[in-house]
This record gives sequence, C-alpha cells and structure tokens, in this order.
Amino acid sequence: MRTFKVSALTTLLLLVLLCFSSSAFAAEQHIYDGAGLLSEPEVQELEALAEEHSRKHDTDFLFLTTESTGGSSIVTYMGDFFDDWADTNGQENAVLLTIDIGNRDVYLAGFGTAQRTLDSQRIELVLDRIMPEMSAGDYGGAFHDTVTTASRYMEFRPGVNPENIFFKNWFQAALAVLFGAVVVGVMLFNTGGRVTTTPRTYFDDNRTRVRVSQDRFRNKTVTRRKKPQQSSGGGGGGFGGGGSTGGGRSFSGGGRKF
Repeated sequence: MRTFKVSALTTLLLLVLLCFSSSAFAAEQHIYDGAGLLSEPEVQELEALAEEHSRKHDTDFLFLTTESTGGSSIVTYMGDFFDDWADTNGQENAVLLTIDIGNRDVYLAGFGTAQRTLDSQRIELVLDRIMPEMSAGDYGGAFHDTVTTASRYMEFRPGVNPENIFFKNWFQAALAVLFGAVVVGVMLFNTGGRVTTTPRTYFDDNRTRVRVSQDRFRNKTVTRRKKPQQSSGGGGGGFGGGGSTGGGRSFSGGGRKF
C-alpha cells in the first residue's frame, strides 16, 4: 500500500514538473534586438504577441536586428543565426524577420512548415504591408504587423492568395446584401400585375408610312491616348526569394531596402 502511494506521489510530481517545463519552454525568447531599436515596453508587448501566435501555429515568430552583418549579406547572417537558434531550441518551424539597420536591409523568411504556409509569394505581400513602417522607423510596428499578417495568411491553404477579394469580409457582406435585394425584387415582381401594353399597341401599321429619311453630320469626336512609357522604378529594390542556410535548412523568403 505504501509503495502504491509513493508511486502515485512520484507520478504527480513528474506531471507538475512537466507542466512547469512546458511553461518554461513556451516562455522562450522571440525578440533579439541587437541594434537596440525597441524600447523595453515594446519588447514586452511584442514578446507576448509572438508567444500567442507561436502557440497558435506551432511556429515561432522571431525578430532579429543588428547594426552590422560583419560583411555578410543579410540572408547569410539570418541563416547563420537561425542554424544556431534551431540547434539550441530544437525547433525547426519559424518565421524570422531580420533587420540590418547599417545597410537598411530587411528580410523575412519562413522555415519548416512555414516554408509552405508562408511561401515567398505571401512573404512579398507581408513586405508590401510593413514597408511604410520600415521607412518611417517604426520597427516595432513592422514586427507587430508581420506577426499578425503572417499568422492570418498561414490559416489559408497553401497556394491560395489570402488577399483574394472573395475572402474579404466587406465583399462577402456586399454580396449578401446584393443577393437579398435580388430575392426581394423577384418577389415583388411576381406579386404585381403584368404590364401588357407595348409601344406597338398604339401603332397602326396600315396607316403609318415613312415620308422623308435624312442623315445629318453633327460632330466628330477624337480620342487621344497617352503613350505608356517604361517605368524607371522607385523605392527600395527587392531581393531574395528563399534558399538554404549554411546548415542545410531550406526556407522561403524575400527582402527589401528601406
């Protein structure tokens, strides 16, 4: 009997330790602000946001900043960081936003399952959204929007454009209103009497003749079109498109200048 009680107590203690260890793992660091771009309140807020969405997708949302990549490209620097991070944390699924403030480069990458759920095309959509904040120096806001936008995109089946108009709430609401209006219109039409009078009701074919036929030139309309010119471009150029780290981890990706 005593042996049974001791075993039960031991099992209970192990369960408690597992709960604490899970909580400790869940509280791992997501913000690596080596360039000091964020305030302490921003770090705390973004850590909480990253933790929430990391649990939701079983994919860690990471933010890395640096003042210098030491002569390496931002893609190489990002890849080396992730190799070390993945080996240390035992996690392969991640979305990593990297900012090189020295060269004013930003790069967004998806690893593991995020390579499919946040492919390079979706990454370009995320970058389109955050670039105004990057240019304005709102780096915390850029990471916030990266997490929330990427998280929303990852809920869609891979290969689907998450910005398709058919997925917009306002479009679905407008479609519902239009459908309702059509249904009501059909009901009203069917409840009313039919109009049987037409223009030919008062037209006598036997006593009506065309006496004079004339064509008169009134005016001429000329339409001018501006010849399109090749755009010289503008704003930061894009680069990337995914690849593999030095450790052999493949990723989706995309980068911009800001």
